[in-house]
Formats: sequence, C-alpha cells, structure tokens
Amino acid sequence: MSERAALLKGIRVWLAFFVVCLVLSGVTAFPLVHELRWAEEVLRSLGAPDHLPGLMEWIERVRDGLDTADADHPFLLYGTDWLAFAHLVIAVAFLGPYRDPVRNVWVVEFGLIACAGVVPLALICGPIRGIPFWWSVIDMAFGVFGAVPLCVVRKKIKRLEALAEAAVPAGAAAPAP
Repeated sequence: MSERAALLKGIRVWLAFFVVCLVLSGVTAFPLVHELRWAEEVLRSLGAPDHLPGLMEWIERVRDGLDTADADHPFLLYGTDWLAFAHLVIAVAFLGPYRDPVRNVWVVEFGLIACAGVVPLALICGPIRGIPFWWSVIDMAFGVFGAVPLCVVRKKIKRLEALAEAAVPAGAAAPAP
C-alpha cells in the first residue's frame, strides 16, 4: 500500500470513528427521560448510592427535573431534540473530508474549534445553570476527547497534502485525492 493510500485509509478510519461517536451522542439526546430512568436503575443496582452519593443525588435531581418537564412542560424537551439534530447534521458535514480530505480540511478545523468551545461553554454556563463543577468537567472531557481524533486526522491530511504537492511538478495542477 502506498503512503498516500495508507494516509487516506487512516483519515477515513479516524473520521468514521469520530462520526459514529457524534451520531451516538446525538441519538442519545432524543430519549433522555427514559435513559435517565434506566441509568438511575442501573446505578442503584450497582450500589452507587453507597459509593457515589453525590452522583446519585445529581442523577435523581436531573431525573426529577426531566420527569416534571416531560409531564408538565414537554415542549422544553424539544430543545434536546434540536441538540440531537445538531449532532446529526454536524456528523453529515464530515462526509466532505471523508471524500476529499485536503479540500475539506476546514471541516476538521471547524470541528477542532467546536471542541475547544466546549470548555468555556461548560465553565461559563455550568455555574449559571447550577451544574456541579465535576459534571462540567465531564462535559469538558467530551470536547477534549473529541479533539483527539480530529487532531490525528488534521495531521494526516496535512501529510497527504504535502505528498500531493511534492508529486506535482511546478506549474502543473495537483491530482484530486
């Protein structure tokens, strides 16, 4: 396998991994009420109230809030439907770099900026909304861990771009990836 083919394969594998994670993150925002009830049951069966009382208090508070919103104000949960939809739409954008990484590297860079934006959002909005700091750290971890595959992809794309430029004589047009 040529270096170009290996780079392209690596880019596509990392992008596929990132897109799958983004889609899973999105689709799990649709059934929040049911998921939280299930998570609470699982945590109770694992003995979490004895070992992680703060986590259980938070899960119970959030579940109670979601139950109330679902029963009395279900339109509030429409916001999480839009959150889920946004994840799915953003995932579709990564088809561009999957097909033509060099031309669409900007999508990967946009994703890196979005991942970086998770940190200040959590630090600013978390306290305003009464989110415990430790939960904001979990939220920030999504941005940090999301940036890892994107950094790998960007580095591979830049190597692929350099290979293409090196293969083209001065004044000639570069071949499409």
